[in-house]
Amino acid sequence: MIAQKQQPTVNGQQLTVNNNQKRVVFCDFDGTITIEETFVAMLKHFAPQLSSELMPEMYARRLSLRSGVRQLLESIPSECYGEIIDFSRPKLMRSGLVELLDFLDAKDVDFVIVSGGLRIMVETVMGDLVDRAQAIYAVDVDATGPRFQVNSPFEGDTELVSKVRVMEQYAAEEQVAIGDSITDFNMALQASSVFARDRLAEYLDEQQKPYTKWDNFFDVLENLSQKWH
Repeated sequence: MIAQKQQPTVNGQQLTVNNNQKRVVFCDFDGTITIEETFVAMLKHFAPQLSSELMPEMYARRLSLRSGVRQLLESIPSECYGEIIDFSRPKLMRSGLVELLDFLDAKDVDFVIVSGGLRIMVETVMGDLVDRAQAIYAVDVDATGPRFQVNSPFEGDTELVSKVRVMEQYAAEEQVAIGDSITDFNMALQASSVFARDRLAEYLDEQQKPYTKWDNFFDVLENLSQKWH
């Protein structure tokens, strides 16, 4: 049985780490760990009209993720918090995740989840696997008022969660990024190597940034196993 990792946190966020590991894997959550875009689906469900207006602008990169996602989240009534947890519960994870985590543990490589979505959704879907991650960086919300108030310690210029800022917390020779969409674009540009699918692959093609296509985590496992042999 693999020991669960524990980290000090402040307001749900891990403290700055002094990580001198050779390698670290940074993984998106929505549409990457999950089969479908759970966060996007939640926003469309709980803020349908505003989502239809803002999401095309964010995908086209005419509106920043920082501004768009904040507007969407802060339009949702706080009384929906419990419903969002229920909405998240049945979401399915992509195959091969446990096997990849076992491989990374054996190689002593940290697996860090970096999500532009809600932490509570990540934790709900991950269940018992949540402790297999070295850390989870995501958006927290204050639901004590009439509507959500966003709390994101790693907010960036254009992102509500700056994945590059998170990466900077980890001193590693090789930084591996796994993602699927626009929220992973800056992370992918910064990473040593990238596993990309869907929209992220299209964005990286435009930038001529090399990446490895993947469908499930068995693909990632096979590639890393060969690379790190």
